[in-house]
Amino acid sequence: MSDTEQKKQFVEDLTDQSDDFSRWYNEVVRKAQLADYAPVRGCMVIRPYGFGMWENIQRLLDARIKATGHQNVYMPLLIPESLLDKEAEHVEGFAPECAWVTHGGSEPLEERLAIRPTSEAIFGHMYSRWIESYRDLPLLLNQWANVMRWEKVTRLFLRTAEFLWQEGHTAHATAEECQEEVLRMLEVYRAFCEEDLAIPVYAGLKSDSEKFAGAERTYTIEALMRDGKALQAGTSHNLGQHFAKVFDITYQDEAGKRQFVHQTSWGVSTRLIGAVIMTHGDDAGLRLPPRIAPIQAVVVPIWRKDEERQSVLEFVKKVKAAVGDRVRLHVDDRDQYSPGWKYNEYEMRGVPVRIEVGPKDVAKGAVMTVLRVERKKESVPLEALATRLPELLDEVQKALFASASEFRAQHTATATSLANMERHFEAKRGFVAMPWDGDESLEAEIKARTSATLRCLPLDTNAFAGVEKGRKGIALFARSY
Repeated sequence: MSDTEQKKQFVEDLTDQSDDFSRWYNEVVRKAQLADYAPVRGCMVIRPYGFGMWENIQRLLDARIKATGHQNVYMPLLIPESLLDKEAEHVEGFAPECAWVTHGGSEPLEERLAIRPTSEAIFGHMYSRWIESYRDLPLLLNQWANVMRWEKVTRLFLRTAEFLWQEGHTAHATAEECQEEVLRMLEVYRAFCEEDLAIPVYAGLKSDSEKFAGAERTYTIEALMRDGKALQAGTSHNLGQHFAKVFDITYQDEAGKRQFVHQTSWGVSTRLIGAVIMTHGDDAGLRLPPRIAPIQAVVVPIWRKDEERQSVLEFVKKVKAAVGDRVRLHVDDRDQYSPGWKYNEYEMRGVPVRIEVGPKDVAKGAVMTVLRVERKKESVPLEALATRLPELLDEVQKALFASASEFRAQHTATATSLANMERHFEAKRGFVAMPWDGDESLEAEIKARTSATLRCLPLDTNAFAGVEKGRKGIALFARSY
Protein backbone atom coordinates (compact mmCIF):
# COMPACT_ATOMS: atom_id res chain seq x y z
CA MET A 1 0.00 0.00 0.00
CA SER A 2 1.39 3.40 -1.00
CA ASP A 3 1.99 6.31 1.37
CA THR A 4 -0.92 8.21 -0.18
CA GLU A 5 -3.19 5.23 0.29
CA GLN A 6 -2.11 4.77 3.90
CA LYS A 7 -2.99 8.37 4.69
CA LYS A 8 -6.50 7.84 3.36
CA GLN A 9 -8.47 5.18 5.19
CA PHE A 10 -9.20 2.08 3.13
CA VAL A 11 -12.99 2.46 2.60
CA GLU A 12 -14.55 3.42 5.88
CA ASP A 13 -17.15 1.03 7.20
CA LEU A 14 -20.77 2.10 7.12
CA THR A 15 -23.20 1.67 9.97
CA ASP A 16 -25.47 -1.31 9.35
CA GLN A 17 -28.99 -0.36 8.31
CA SER A 18 -30.46 -2.58 11.03
CA ASP A 19 -28.42 -0.80 13.71
CA ASP A 20 -29.28 2.80 12.79
CA PHE A 21 -30.89 3.43 9.42
CA SER A 22 -30.81 7.21 9.79
CA ARG A 23 -27.11 7.19 10.54
CA TRP A 24 -26.47 4.78 7.65
CA TYR A 25 -28.29 7.17 5.32
CA ASN A 26 -26.30 10.22 6.40
CA GLU A 27 -23.01 8.31 6.16
CA VAL A 28 -23.64 6.96 2.69
CA VAL A 29 -24.72 10.37 1.34
CA ARG A 30 -21.49 11.92 2.61
CA LYS A 31 -19.06 9.07 1.90
CA ALA A 32 -20.42 8.41 -1.58
CA GLN A 33 -19.92 12.13 -2.22
CA LEU A 34 -23.51 12.83 -3.19
CA ALA A 35 -24.00 15.98 -1.15
CA ASP A 36 -22.69 18.01 1.77
CA TYR A 37 -24.03 20.61 4.16
CA ALA A 38 -23.94 24.25 3.01
CA PRO A 39 -23.07 27.22 5.26
CA VAL A 40 -26.73 28.32 5.15
CA ARG A 41 -28.86 26.39 7.65
CA GLY A 42 -30.88 23.64 6.01
CA CYS A 43 -29.30 24.02 2.57
CA MET A 44 -27.11 21.49 0.78
CA VAL A 45 -24.34 21.41 -1.78
CA ILE A 46 -25.00 18.71 -4.37
CA ARG A 47 -21.65 17.25 -5.37
CA PRO A 48 -20.83 16.07 -8.91
CA TYR A 49 -21.77 12.42 -8.31
CA GLY A 50 -25.11 13.38 -6.77
CA PHE A 51 -25.75 16.00 -9.42
CA GLY A 52 -24.95 13.39 -12.09
CA MET A 53 -27.86 11.37 -10.70
CA TRP A 54 -30.11 14.44 -10.85
CA GLU A 55 -29.04 15.21 -14.43
CA ASN A 56 -30.03 11.70 -15.49
CA ILE A 57 -33.33 11.95 -13.60
CA GLN A 58 -33.99 15.29 -15.25
CA ARG A 59 -33.08 14.02 -18.73
CA LEU A 60 -35.27 10.92 -18.53
CA LEU A 61 -38.27 12.59 -16.89
CA ASP A 62 -38.06 15.67 -19.11
CA ALA A 63 -38.35 13.42 -22.16
CA ARG A 64 -41.48 11.80 -20.70
CA ILE A 65 -43.01 15.19 -19.91
CA LYS A 66 -42.33 16.57 -23.39
CA ALA A 67 -43.74 13.40 -24.96
CA THR A 68 -47.10 14.37 -23.45
CA GLY A 69 -47.07 17.76 -25.20
CA HIS A 70 -45.65 19.99 -22.46
CA GLN A 71 -43.13 22.76 -23.04
CA ASN A 72 -40.53 24.08 -20.62
CA VAL A 73 -40.60 27.65 -19.35
CA TYR A 74 -38.87 29.58 -16.58
CA MET A 75 -40.58 31.83 -14.02
CA PRO A 76 -38.87 34.34 -11.68
CA LEU A 77 -37.47 33.23 -8.33
CA LEU A 78 -39.07 36.19 -6.50
CA ILE A 79 -42.83 36.55 -6.06
CA PRO A 80 -44.45 39.82 -4.86
CA GLU A 81 -46.27 39.45 -1.56
CA SER A 82 -49.39 40.97 -3.11
CA LEU A 83 -49.66 38.01 -5.48
CA LEU A 84 -49.41 35.50 -2.66
CA ASP A 85 -51.93 37.49 -0.61
CA LYS A 86 -54.52 37.07 -3.35
CA GLU A 87 -54.86 33.40 -2.47
CA ALA A 88 -55.40 33.21 1.27
CA GLU A 89 -55.64 29.42 1.54
CA HIS A 90 -52.45 28.94 -0.44
CA VAL A 91 -50.58 31.53 1.61
CA GLU A 92 -51.81 30.03 4.86
CA GLY A 93 -50.45 26.66 3.76
CA PHE A 94 -46.98 28.01 2.96
CA ALA A 95 -46.69 31.11 5.15
CA PRO A 96 -44.60 29.47 7.90
CA GLU A 97 -42.12 28.23 5.29
CA CYS A 98 -41.75 31.42 3.21
CA ALA A 99 -38.40 33.18 3.08
CA TRP A 100 -38.63 36.90 2.30
CA VAL A 101 -36.44 39.47 0.55
CA THR A 102 -36.94 42.83 2.26
CA HIS A 103 -34.04 44.91 0.91
CA GLY A 104 -32.56 45.65 -2.49
CA GLY A 105 -28.96 46.57 -1.75
CA SER A 106 -29.18 48.83 1.29
CA GLU A 107 -32.64 50.16 0.47
CA PRO A 108 -35.81 48.63 1.94
CA LEU A 109 -38.23 47.37 -0.71
CA GLU A 110 -41.68 48.89 -1.04
CA GLU A 111 -43.10 45.36 -1.08
CA ARG A 112 -41.69 42.16 0.33
CA LEU A 113 -40.72 39.50 -2.20
CA ALA A 114 -41.13 35.81 -1.39
CA ILE A 115 -38.47 33.37 -2.55
CA ARG A 116 -40.77 30.96 -4.32
CA PRO A 117 -42.01 28.08 -2.14
CA THR A 118 -43.95 26.96 -5.27
CA SER A 119 -45.15 28.88 -8.31
CA GLU A 120 -48.95 28.72 -8.54
CA ALA A 121 -49.21 32.45 -7.87
CA ILE A 122 -46.76 33.59 -10.54
CA PHE A 123 -48.13 31.14 -13.10
CA GLY A 124 -51.65 32.32 -12.28
CA HIS A 125 -50.67 35.94 -12.81
CA MET A 126 -49.04 35.21 -16.17
CA TYR A 127 -51.83 32.93 -17.35
CA SER A 128 -54.32 35.74 -16.77
CA ARG A 129 -52.32 37.74 -19.34
CA TRP A 130 -51.64 34.97 -21.82
CA ILE A 131 -55.00 33.18 -22.04
CA GLU A 132 -57.73 34.94 -23.99
CA SER A 133 -59.59 32.39 -26.12
CA TYR A 134 -60.46 28.71 -26.11
CA ARG A 135 -57.89 28.51 -28.90
CA ASP A 136 -55.18 29.18 -26.28
CA LEU A 137 -56.13 26.02 -24.39
CA PRO A 138 -54.88 23.68 -23.17
CA LEU A 139 -51.78 25.51 -21.99
CA LEU A 140 -49.24 22.88 -20.94
CA LEU A 141 -46.11 24.28 -19.29
CA ASN A 142 -43.39 22.90 -17.02
CA GLN A 143 -40.36 24.40 -15.37
CA TRP A 144 -37.18 22.99 -13.85
CA ALA A 145 -36.21 25.28 -11.01
CA ASN A 146 -35.21 25.69 -7.39
CA VAL A 147 -37.56 26.57 -4.55
CA MET A 148 -37.12 27.50 -0.91
CA ARG A 149 -39.17 26.43 2.08
CA TRP A 150 -37.83 27.42 5.48
CA GLU A 151 -38.07 23.94 6.99
CA LYS A 152 -37.44 23.56 10.70
CA VAL A 153 -35.99 20.04 10.48
CA THR A 154 -33.86 19.25 7.44
CA ARG A 155 -32.10 16.22 5.98
CA LEU A 156 -29.97 15.96 2.86
CA PHE A 157 -32.15 15.37 -0.22
CA LEU A 158 -35.23 14.41 1.80
CA ARG A 159 -36.11 17.81 3.24
CA THR A 160 -33.93 20.86 2.70
CA ALA A 161 -34.62 24.58 2.80
CA GLU A 162 -33.66 24.89 -0.87
CA PHE A 163 -34.15 22.06 -3.32
CA LEU A 164 -34.39 21.41 -7.04
CA TRP A 165 -37.54 20.20 -8.75
CA GLN A 166 -39.79 20.34 -11.73
CA GLU A 167 -43.25 21.81 -11.46
CA GLY A 168 -45.87 21.53 -14.18
CA HIS A 169 -48.71 24.03 -14.45
CA THR A 170 -51.51 23.58 -16.96
CA ALA A 171 -54.79 25.28 -17.86
CA HIS A 172 -57.79 23.59 -19.48
CA ALA A 173 -61.20 24.50 -20.84
CA THR A 174 -63.18 21.85 -18.96
CA ALA A 175 -63.14 20.02 -15.65
CA GLU A 176 -62.97 16.70 -17.49
CA GLU A 177 -59.85 17.69 -19.44
CA CYS A 178 -58.28 18.99 -16.22
CA GLN A 179 -58.87 15.71 -14.37
CA GLU A 180 -57.51 13.73 -17.33
CA GLU A 181 -54.31 15.79 -17.15
CA VAL A 182 -53.96 15.20 -13.40
CA LEU A 183 -54.17 11.44 -13.82
CA ARG A 184 -52.04 11.44 -16.96
CA MET A 185 -49.15 13.13 -15.15
CA LEU A 186 -49.59 10.88 -12.13
CA GLU A 187 -49.15 7.94 -14.50
CA VAL A 188 -46.04 9.59 -15.99
CA TYR A 189 -44.57 9.75 -12.48
CA ARG A 190 -45.55 6.17 -11.67
CA ALA A 191 -43.99 4.83 -14.87
CA PHE A 192 -40.84 6.92 -14.38
CA CYS A 193 -40.32 5.75 -10.80
CA GLU A 194 -40.92 2.11 -11.56
CA GLU A 195 -39.19 1.88 -14.95
CA ASP A 196 -36.27 4.30 -14.53
CA LEU A 197 -35.71 4.41 -10.76
CA ALA A 198 -36.76 0.77 -10.14
CA ILE A 199 -38.93 1.97 -7.24
CA PRO A 200 -42.39 0.37 -6.91
CA VAL A 201 -45.02 2.93 -5.90
CA TYR A 202 -48.69 3.03 -4.99
CA ALA A 203 -50.52 5.75 -6.93
CA GLY A 204 -53.60 7.15 -5.25
CA LEU A 205 -55.73 9.98 -3.93
CA LYS A 206 -54.74 11.96 -0.83
CA SER A 207 -57.30 12.55 1.90
CA ASP A 208 -58.64 16.07 2.34
CA SER A 209 -56.46 16.57 5.43
CA GLU A 210 -53.32 15.69 3.44
CA LYS A 211 -54.05 17.45 0.15
CA PHE A 212 -52.13 20.43 -1.23
CA ALA A 213 -53.23 23.87 -0.02
CA GLY A 214 -55.62 25.34 -2.59
CA ALA A 215 -56.27 22.07 -4.42
CA GLU A 216 -59.60 20.34 -4.95
CA ARG A 217 -57.87 16.96 -5.07
CA THR A 218 -54.28 15.80 -4.65
CA TYR A 219 -52.92 12.55 -6.05
CA THR A 220 -49.64 11.00 -4.98
CA ILE A 221 -47.18 8.20 -5.61
CA GLU A 222 -46.02 6.57 -2.38
CA ALA A 223 -42.85 4.48 -2.04
CA LEU A 224 -41.62 2.32 0.84
CA MET A 225 -38.09 2.76 2.16
CA ARG A 226 -36.01 -0.06 3.64
CA ASP A 227 -36.64 1.16 7.18
CA GLY A 228 -40.36 0.64 6.66
CA LYS A 229 -41.28 4.31 6.31
CA ALA A 230 -43.25 5.68 3.38
CA LEU A 231 -41.97 8.48 1.19
CA GLN A 232 -44.15 10.74 -0.94
CA ALA A 233 -42.25 10.62 -4.23
CA GLY A 234 -44.40 12.93 -6.35
CA THR A 235 -47.78 14.68 -6.44
CA SER A 236 -50.33 15.78 -9.03
CA HIS A 237 -52.97 18.33 -8.05
CA ASN A 238 -56.37 19.18 -9.46
CA LEU A 239 -56.66 22.88 -8.66
CA GLY A 240 -60.10 23.23 -10.22
CA GLN A 241 -61.03 26.88 -10.77
CA HIS A 242 -59.72 28.03 -7.40
CA PHE A 243 -56.66 29.93 -8.66
CA ALA A 244 -58.45 30.92 -11.88
CA LYS A 245 -61.03 32.88 -9.88
CA VAL A 246 -58.38 34.44 -7.67
CA PHE A 247 -56.20 35.57 -10.58
CA ASP A 248 -59.05 36.13 -13.07
CA ILE A 249 -57.85 33.56 -15.59
CA THR A 250 -60.67 33.39 -18.12
CA TYR A 251 -61.15 32.51 -21.76
CA GLN A 252 -63.81 33.21 -24.33
CA ASP A 253 -65.50 29.96 -25.31
CA GLU A 254 -66.78 29.09 -28.79
CA ALA A 255 -70.14 30.70 -27.96
CA GLY A 256 -68.41 33.97 -27.02
CA LYS A 257 -68.99 33.57 -23.28
CA ARG A 258 -66.25 34.19 -20.67
CA GLN A 259 -65.33 31.09 -18.65
CA PHE A 260 -62.83 30.38 -15.91
CA VAL A 261 -60.12 27.86 -16.79
CA HIS A 262 -59.46 24.66 -14.85
CA GLN A 263 -55.87 24.16 -13.65
CA THR A 264 -53.42 21.50 -12.54
CA SER A 265 -50.00 21.50 -10.95
CA TRP A 266 -47.64 18.58 -10.40
CA GLY A 267 -44.05 18.04 -9.34
CA VAL A 268 -41.16 15.88 -8.16
CA SER A 269 -37.89 16.98 -6.61
CA THR A 270 -34.36 16.01 -5.59
CA ARG A 271 -36.13 14.02 -2.87
CA LEU A 272 -36.14 11.26 -5.52
CA ILE A 273 -32.40 10.85 -4.95
CA GLY A 274 -33.13 10.15 -1.31
CA ALA A 275 -35.78 7.65 -2.40
CA VAL A 276 -33.26 5.81 -4.59
CA ILE A 277 -30.75 5.65 -1.74
CA MET A 278 -33.24 4.35 0.83
CA THR A 279 -35.10 1.96 -1.47
CA HIS A 280 -32.08 0.15 -2.92
CA GLY A 281 -29.12 0.72 -0.60
CA ASP A 282 -27.63 -2.06 1.54
CA ASP A 283 -25.03 -2.34 4.31
CA ALA A 284 -22.22 -1.92 1.75
CA GLY A 285 -23.62 1.37 0.44
CA LEU A 286 -25.56 2.50 -2.61
CA ARG A 287 -27.08 0.24 -5.25
CA LEU A 288 -27.93 2.53 -8.15
CA PRO A 289 -30.41 1.74 -10.92
CA PRO A 290 -28.31 1.72 -14.12
CA ARG A 291 -30.64 4.13 -15.92
CA ILE A 292 -29.72 6.98 -13.58
CA ALA A 293 -26.26 5.90 -12.39
CA PRO A 294 -23.61 8.51 -13.30
CA ILE A 295 -21.18 5.62 -13.84
CA GLN A 296 -22.87 2.50 -15.18
CA ALA A 297 -19.71 0.39 -15.32
CA VAL A 298 -16.24 0.93 -13.89
CA VAL A 299 -13.12 -0.72 -15.28
CA VAL A 300 -10.49 -1.70 -12.70
CA PRO A 301 -7.13 -2.68 -14.24
CA ILE A 302 -5.15 -5.25 -12.20
CA TRP A 303 -1.44 -6.01 -12.31
CA ARG A 304 1.26 -7.05 -9.87
CA LYS A 305 4.40 -6.74 -11.96
CA ASP A 306 5.48 -3.69 -13.90
CA GLU A 307 5.79 -5.76 -17.07
CA GLU A 308 2.06 -6.62 -16.81
CA ARG A 309 0.96 -3.02 -16.55
CA GLN A 310 1.36 -2.04 -20.19
CA SER A 311 -0.46 -5.06 -21.63
CA VAL A 312 -3.37 -4.60 -19.19
CA LEU A 313 -3.74 -0.89 -19.97
CA GLU A 314 -3.56 -1.57 -23.72
CA PHE A 315 -6.36 -4.10 -23.34
CA VAL A 316 -8.39 -1.57 -21.33
CA LYS A 317 -8.19 0.78 -24.33
CA LYS A 318 -9.73 -1.99 -26.43
CA VAL A 319 -12.48 -2.37 -23.83
CA LYS A 320 -13.28 1.34 -24.05
CA ALA A 321 -13.32 1.23 -27.84
CA ALA A 322 -15.56 -1.85 -27.87
CA VAL A 323 -18.13 -0.32 -25.50
CA GLY A 324 -18.06 3.14 -27.08
CA ASP A 325 -20.96 5.35 -25.99
CA ARG A 326 -23.36 2.48 -25.33
CA VAL A 327 -22.62 2.65 -21.60
CA ARG A 328 -21.44 5.35 -19.22
CA LEU A 329 -18.03 3.77 -18.63
CA HIS A 330 -15.30 4.96 -16.25
CA VAL A 331 -11.74 3.62 -16.14
CA ASP A 332 -9.99 3.92 -12.78
CA ASP A 333 -6.33 3.39 -13.60
CA ARG A 334 -4.95 5.36 -10.65
CA ASP A 335 -1.75 3.82 -9.32
CA GLN A 336 -2.12 5.16 -5.77
CA TYR A 337 -5.09 2.92 -4.90
CA SER A 338 -5.12 -0.87 -4.87
CA PRO A 339 -7.73 -2.90 -6.81
CA GLY A 340 -9.25 -4.00 -3.50
CA TRP A 341 -9.71 -0.40 -2.39
CA LYS A 342 -11.37 0.41 -5.71
CA TYR A 343 -13.71 -2.58 -5.44
CA ASN A 344 -14.98 -1.34 -2.08
CA GLU A 345 -15.13 2.28 -3.20
CA TYR A 346 -17.26 1.65 -6.27
CA GLU A 347 -19.43 -0.86 -4.46
CA MET A 348 -20.12 1.77 -1.80
CA ARG A 349 -20.93 4.28 -4.56
CA GLY A 350 -23.39 1.86 -6.11
CA VAL A 351 -21.85 1.43 -9.58
CA PRO A 352 -24.00 -1.30 -11.21
CA VAL A 353 -21.21 -3.27 -12.93
CA ARG A 354 -17.51 -3.65 -12.17
CA ILE A 355 -15.21 -4.81 -14.97
CA GLU A 356 -11.95 -6.39 -13.85
CA VAL A 357 -9.06 -6.65 -16.32
CA GLY A 358 -5.99 -8.60 -15.20
CA PRO A 359 -3.20 -10.47 -17.01
CA LYS A 360 -5.24 -13.70 -17.14
CA ASP A 361 -8.19 -11.83 -18.67
CA VAL A 362 -5.91 -10.28 -21.26
CA ALA A 363 -4.56 -13.71 -22.14
CA LYS A 364 -8.12 -14.99 -22.67
CA GLY A 365 -9.20 -11.87 -24.54
CA ALA A 366 -12.00 -11.34 -22.02
CA VAL A 367 -13.01 -9.31 -18.97
CA MET A 368 -14.53 -10.36 -15.65
CA THR A 369 -17.81 -8.57 -14.88
CA VAL A 370 -19.15 -8.32 -11.32
CA LEU A 371 -22.70 -7.08 -10.70
CA ARG A 372 -23.39 -4.83 -7.71
CA VAL A 373 -26.58 -6.84 -7.16
CA GLU A 374 -25.75 -10.23 -5.63
CA ARG A 375 -22.13 -9.78 -6.78
CA LYS A 376 -22.72 -12.14 -9.68
CA LYS A 377 -19.55 -12.78 -11.75
CA GLU A 378 -19.25 -13.55 -15.45
CA SER A 379 -16.33 -13.72 -17.87
CA VAL A 380 -17.26 -11.89 -21.07
CA PRO A 381 -15.18 -12.11 -24.29
CA LEU A 382 -14.10 -8.73 -25.60
CA GLU A 383 -15.96 -9.21 -28.86
CA ALA A 384 -19.23 -9.85 -26.98
CA LEU A 385 -18.87 -7.01 -24.46
CA ALA A 386 -20.69 -4.32 -26.47
CA THR A 387 -23.78 -6.53 -26.52
CA ARG A 388 -23.48 -8.25 -23.15
CA LEU A 389 -22.76 -5.20 -20.99
CA PRO A 390 -26.08 -3.44 -21.74
CA GLU A 391 -27.81 -6.76 -21.05
CA LEU A 392 -26.11 -7.00 -17.67
CA LEU A 393 -27.20 -3.46 -16.83
CA ASP A 394 -30.76 -4.39 -17.72
CA GLU A 395 -30.46 -7.39 -15.39
CA VAL A 396 -29.40 -5.10 -12.54
CA GLN A 397 -32.28 -2.69 -13.26
CA LYS A 398 -34.83 -5.53 -13.16
CA ALA A 399 -33.26 -7.15 -10.10
CA LEU A 400 -33.46 -3.91 -8.10
CA PHE A 401 -37.14 -3.47 -8.96
CA ALA A 402 -37.90 -7.08 -8.09
CA SER A 403 -36.07 -6.80 -4.77
CA ALA A 404 -37.87 -3.57 -3.84
CA SER A 405 -41.24 -5.03 -4.87
CA GLU A 406 -40.67 -8.13 -2.75
CA PHE A 407 -39.68 -5.98 0.24
CA ARG A 408 -42.83 -3.88 -0.15
CA ALA A 409 -45.03 -6.97 -0.38
CA GLN A 410 -43.45 -8.40 2.76
CA HIS A 411 -44.08 -5.13 4.59
CA THR A 412 -47.68 -4.46 3.55
CA ALA A 413 -50.22 -5.65 6.13
CA THR A 414 -53.99 -5.31 6.59
CA ALA A 415 -56.15 -3.99 9.39
CA THR A 416 -59.87 -3.63 9.95
CA SER A 417 -59.92 -1.43 13.04
CA LEU A 418 -58.02 1.15 15.04
CA ALA A 419 -57.02 -1.58 17.50
CA ASN A 420 -55.52 -3.64 14.63
CA MET A 421 -53.64 -0.59 13.46
CA GLU A 422 -52.25 0.14 16.94
CA ARG A 423 -51.05 -3.44 17.41
CA HIS A 424 -49.32 -3.39 14.05
CA PHE A 425 -47.39 -0.17 14.59
CA GLU A 426 -46.37 -1.17 18.11
CA ALA A 427 -44.11 -3.82 16.59
CA LYS A 428 -43.80 -3.18 12.86
CA ARG A 429 -43.59 -0.61 10.10
CA GLY A 430 -44.55 -0.63 6.45
CA PHE A 431 -47.92 -0.04 4.79
CA VAL A 432 -51.20 -1.07 6.36
CA ALA A 433 -54.24 -1.38 4.08
CA MET A 434 -57.66 -0.77 5.60
CA PRO A 435 -61.24 -0.62 4.28
CA TRP A 436 -62.13 3.06 4.12
CA ASP A 437 -65.40 4.92 4.48
CA GLY A 438 -63.86 8.40 4.57
CA ASP A 439 -64.04 8.86 8.35
CA GLU A 440 -61.91 11.96 9.05
CA SER A 441 -62.14 11.52 12.82
CA LEU A 442 -60.78 7.96 12.53
CA GLU A 443 -57.97 9.20 10.30
CA ALA A 444 -57.04 11.80 12.93
CA GLU A 445 -57.23 9.24 15.75
CA ILE A 446 -55.00 6.77 13.90
CA LYS A 447 -52.45 9.53 13.38
CA ALA A 448 -52.59 10.57 17.05
CA ARG A 449 -52.22 7.03 18.39
CA THR A 450 -49.76 5.52 15.92
CA SER A 451 -48.01 8.48 14.21
CA ALA A 452 -49.09 6.86 10.91
CA THR A 453 -50.77 9.02 8.30
CA LEU A 454 -53.13 8.16 5.47
CA ARG A 455 -50.72 8.01 2.56
CA CYS A 456 -53.33 7.51 -0.20
CA LEU A 457 -56.45 5.74 -1.43
CA PRO A 458 -54.87 3.50 -4.12
CA LEU A 459 -56.34 3.84 -7.60
CA ASP A 460 -55.38 0.27 -8.47
CA THR A 461 -56.59 -2.06 -5.74
CA ASN A 462 -55.55 -5.32 -7.43
CA ALA A 463 -52.64 -5.65 -5.01
CA PHE A 464 -55.14 -5.68 -2.12
CA ALA A 465 -57.41 -8.47 -3.29
CA GLY A 466 -57.80 -9.79 0.26
CA VAL A 467 -58.92 -6.45 1.70
CA GLU A 468 -62.62 -5.68 1.80
CA LYS A 469 -63.35 -2.27 0.30
CA GLY A 470 -65.16 0.45 2.21
CA ARG A 471 -67.41 3.12 0.72
CA LYS A 472 -64.32 5.11 -0.30
CA GLY A 473 -62.23 2.07 -1.21
CA ILE A 474 -59.01 1.16 0.57
CA ALA A 475 -56.75 3.45 2.59
CA LEU A 476 -53.00 2.95 2.99
CA PHE A 477 -51.46 4.08 6.26
CA ALA A 478 -47.78 4.30 7.14
CA ARG A 479 -45.30 6.31 9.16
CA SER A 480 -43.48 8.57 6.79
CA TYR A 481 -40.68 11.00 6.07
